[in-house]
Amino acid sequence: MASTQTLELDFRSNDGLEVALLWQPETNRVTVSVYDAKTGDDFDLDVDPAEATDAFHHPYAYAANRGVHFVAGTRLPTETEALPV
Repeated sequence: MASTQTLELDFRSNDGLEVALLWQPETNRVTVSVYDAKTGDDFDLDVDPAEATDAFHHPYAYAANRGVHFVAGTRLPTETEALPV
């Protein structure tokens, strides 16, 4: 049975915005997790380990670069995402 341990490398919280930098040592997967209590934005981004710190400090820029757009706290699907049936 494989372990799926995730380590929190960094965390910041300010004015309802929570951002966590997470790492899975077994796979070297790095994720930035974002939750904004004011807007309802809630998303995770897989990032290259070399870009982890920058993505942690600028998660919305990384989300926009990947085609994730937000309107009034609602995440809009991109062309690469499947729409619900």
